[in-house]
Amino acid sequence: MAEITRDKLADVLDDIALLLELKGENPFKIRAYRNGAETVRSFEGDIVRRAAEDDLKGIKGIGDALQQKLHELATTGSLQFHKDLKAEFPDALFELFELPGLGPKKIKILYEKLAIASLGALQRACESGQVATLAGFGEKTASKILTAIDQRQRFAGRYVLAQAGLDAELILGELRQHPAVTRVAVAGSYRRAKETVHDLDFLVSTRDPAAVISWFTGREGLEEIIAQGDTKASVRLAKGLQCDLRAVSDAEFPFALLYFTGSKEHNVALRRLALKQNLTLNEYHLAPVEGAKREDPTPTITTEGDIYRELGLTYIEPELREDRGELPAASAGLLPKLIEQENLRGTFHNHTTESDGRSTLEEMVEAAIDLGLDYLGISDHSKSSFQARGLDEERLLQQIQSIRTLNKDYPGFRIFAGSEVDILKDGTLDFSDDLLAQLDYCVASVHASFSLSENEMTKRVIRAMENPHVTMLGHMTGRLLLRREAYAINHDKIIDCAAATGTVIELNCSSKRMDMDWRWWHRARDKGVKCAINPDAHHASHLQNLHFGVRVARKGWLRREDVLNCLALPEVDEWLRIPKGKRL
Repeated sequence: MAEITRDKLADVLDDIALLLELKGENPFKIRAYRNGAETVRSFEGDIVRRAAEDDLKGIKGIGDALQQKLHELATTGSLQFHKDLKAEFPDALFELFELPGLGPKKIKILYEKLAIASLGALQRACESGQVATLAGFGEKTASKILTAIDQRQRFAGRYVLAQAGLDAELILGELRQHPAVTRVAVAGSYRRAKETVHDLDFLVSTRDPAAVISWFTGREGLEEIIAQGDTKASVRLAKGLQCDLRAVSDAEFPFALLYFTGSKEHNVALRRLALKQNLTLNEYHLAPVEGAKREDPTPTITTEGDIYRELGLTYIEPELREDRGELPAASAGLLPKLIEQENLRGTFHNHTTESDGRSTLEEMVEAAIDLGLDYLGISDHSKSSFQARGLDEERLLQQIQSIRTLNKDYPGFRIFAGSEVDILKDGTLDFSDDLLAQLDYCVASVHASFSLSENEMTKRVIRAMENPHVTMLGHMTGRLLLRREAYAINHDKIIDCAAATGTVIELNCSSKRMDMDWRWWHRARDKGVKCAINPDAHHASHLQNLHFGVRVARKGWLRREDVLNCLALPEVDEWLRIPKGKRL
């Protein structure tokens, strides 16, 4: 039986509510399942254990029917009622829920009126004009659906960094334990910390490639074996992610690792540099070109660093290998000392069950302490984010007091009271300056009206950044990786405004965001703009995304001194107390 978690229990209840809505069931029954899911997520005790022991009586929001279903789910790993409901609809129908803007009510209409039960059928019905004729749809909605389908198809077969990371680290760990493996690494775009990856590239050095290939293609959890040869193999995991393995000799390992890490552009630039020195570089060696009167350096090379040194360069970290100025900097000895995971001392943008988070304030604090952090900022949504149960003025003041009180229970650790305040359409903020002044810090973010022109959106955000109480700008472009494109905004002007006003720009390292994009951080750093690496955590486990945030920050050439939450607790406390205009 698969592990049953709190999230699994809640997700099944949410799924049942969705299926009942598709069936047109009683709204009160639907709401009971949704409320039950929320209760499960926010319950402070061990809800999974209590469900397994049939000890849910008396918990508000979980009636007799839900108690029975949760007990069955917790003890058997599945729920027959849920299975029966799903069996009433075609499997492909559930793909429609992955499209933004399509909820159960609209999908129910599409299914009942046009018998649409797959993305392909939906696309054809939109293109033919059928969808536009339905009540509650129209041409504009049909056009948005086609755009969403197009985006989904373009993103197909790609995975966000953190999602791929689970499999990357698992397989890497298993390969390290294989008796025939001498050295092992993950190469490719994952090693370079690209925000999304198409596949995972594993490289091993071994004297017995057949044994390693056989193990790799015989692992549990494979969907298919795509290819299998003497020294390389490709497989597809059950979730669809392709994994490639190459086996080389130990002497070839550094050259293969460099080559298969990429990027293509970085490799081309390196080969060009090598040729200028009468050397040829490929995945097997660094050797003199034919006829060149110089020694062969290949036998003396055991690491990637040796290759770079032979070419007159300091070692270039994998995250920087995109041919974006790293070679000239390495030649001049000007590469930055990049931020390291252990440099992070805390983080700011995090949510609790007070808004749309799924962990309580105390659970978030305990998780932060377990990670070795010294401080944690809580910034639940403001009132305009009604869909996220945003806090109004009274609830925010109560939360500030709760945080102040709770701080007494954690000597040596600090909870900072903040708010993720909505930037309204005109650039004003969701709370008054008087209320914002009572916070330790403020994250200002856009959560609505995404369709403004670039000029309008830029002016809107700049107006918010000019507010003396806005500490940092949250998820600058609003993008959701593989789901929603960024809204139009002028990065140059936003970075210039941040530099001029002393506003921190967030590197939102939620697995689905990674926003601001790494391509802009080098410029922001050179302008003196501070970064805050924030997980936008909606559950205690999401704090783990800080690991990937650091990797993307490194990709943006960021150093320890560029990141606000690398400051120790006394330093960051003092920094937050300085009036914004004097922080420059």
